[in-house]
Amino acid sequence: MTHPSRTGGQILVDALKVHGVDIAFGVPGESYLDVLDALHESSIRFIVNRQEGGAAFMAEAYGKLTGQPGICFVTRGPGATNASIGVHTAFQDSTPMILFIGQVGGDFIDREAFQEIDYRRMFGQMAKWVAQVDRAERLPEYIARAFQVATSGRPGPVVLALPEDMLTSVAQVADARRYQAVQAAPAAAQIASLRNMLAQAKKPFVIVGGGAWNAQACRDLATFATANALPVGCAFRFQDLLDNAHPHYAGDVGIGINPALAARIRDADLVIAIGPRLGEMTTSGYTLFDAPVPRQRLVHIHADAEELGSVYQADLMINSGPAQALAMLAAMTPVDAGAWLGSVAQAKAELATFQQRPPIFADGAAPLDLWQLVQELMTQAPHDTIITNGAGNYATWAHRFYSYGGMRTQLAPTSGAMGYGVPAGVAAKIVDPARTVVTFAGDGEFMMTGQELATAVQYQAGVIIIVFNNGMFGTIRMHQERHYPGRVSGTGLHNPDFAALAQAYGAHGEVVETTAQFGPALARALAHTRAHELPAVIELRYDGNLITPNATLDTIRNNAKKASSGS
Repeated sequence: MTHPSRTGGQILVDALKVHGVDIAFGVPGESYLDVLDALHESSIRFIVNRQEGGAAFMAEAYGKLTGQPGICFVTRGPGATNASIGVHTAFQDSTPMILFIGQVGGDFIDREAFQEIDYRRMFGQMAKWVAQVDRAERLPEYIARAFQVATSGRPGPVVLALPEDMLTSVAQVADARRYQAVQAAPAAAQIASLRNMLAQAKKPFVIVGGGAWNAQACRDLATFATANALPVGCAFRFQDLLDNAHPHYAGDVGIGINPALAARIRDADLVIAIGPRLGEMTTSGYTLFDAPVPRQRLVHIHADAEELGSVYQADLMINSGPAQALAMLAAMTPVDAGAWLGSVAQAKAELATFQQRPPIFADGAAPLDLWQLVQELMTQAPHDTIITNGAGNYATWAHRFYSYGGMRTQLAPTSGAMGYGVPAGVAAKIVDPARTVVTFAGDGEFMMTGQELATAVQYQAGVIIIVFNNGMFGTIRMHQERHYPGRVSGTGLHNPDFAALAQAYGAHGEVVETTAQFGPALARALAHTRAHELPAVIELRYDGNLITPNATLDTIRNNAKKASSGS
């Protein structure tokens, strides 16, 4: 059977369509002009970004939101290095993603040609697979494998380098079939062992997180927890795996964990971890569990067999995707939960106490009450609103006090990457324009990728961006005051007028300085984004001393000084 002659660029774009790609993100580059030409008449929507870091973040957010690999195109050298932050985030967050990089031609390779990099060496530790496609006729094979690797087992990023001369060469080759993601499943004997361990427990607890979840897995989680009266904690920045209003949701197991929740996990006699790696953030710096042998009996279910036992030697290790495991757990005959029947209500009460108005706002003296802002947001925004954020202390107000509505209402980087929030919010609104999308961004965070506001305007992505402007890199300043009290260095910021900047881009923008101003401003932003399909920015100007819900900078500094003086 003969096949039509096509350029490498056309073969690549045709392969993407075979695998169901509808959107790709990127910054154009001369190294992959033939791909751009093939996209010209393609059904694939190519979103042009303003910087490759933003493009890679958008592709990663797409992967989180849809479960399908986010696609990103960048040029060689500087383009690839800019995009590497998104690859690292996808790896640590277990997100399916494929980064395509234009590469120097084969006739120039290994000469340190203009912008040349060996991508196998560059991305080797932050991607599941890195390869270079040197022959156009092998593109269907490589791309099929890229989708397979990115989605199977523990999801993650794949990087493919595309030499320029390969993309312009002509070949006759058939398209591959569409990929099929593969996940392991538990053996019946393993589920029976888990059930026996649960039946013997007195204080069980469930932690969920990681990649490869879908809506059915979340429903099965709720079924399993309800049938067995189990309290459930969601790992760091996976708070949307169980609707936070669900009676069995006990809080997030991450940075700034509720002390009562941390104590509950430490005191548990059985922890069932479904999906998370049990890394540094989820285990509070490896303190919730002893390594390598935890005090608690531990069942660890994870999609990657190599992750099991890598830090913690669980009593029962099950290599399985979360959806496959939870389908069997939901169908499992429930155990007698009489020994811990009251733990769900107790855990929920502890969460409610933790989410009350924090002490720093108790006296009502602060002009802008950030806790009240979150309450207002939950009042006005629909239950399925997508909340995005990057890294910084400002994110605490969302993580601790916002009630996430369930599967894919939270997009945030477990890698702790600054600059994620704005691109993720724009991508979410492009992917699902009918839903409300709100981005929490610190002032330092916004200035890293805020130029993607232009992308939002260009593609009519009506995301609402709330900028927390306290004039500093707040998290670093907090640590600085704790370890070097009073010696401020390198953390102060001089910012633009964010509302005016938004207006210059063609977005709606306004400034909020008091609690009373926020509700009307949010209502106007919601109305504007719905009516005009354009983004809105609300700049919060507030006292930087209000750094965390638990303590001000003054308190942190004074306590550090007292500790250093021995008083």
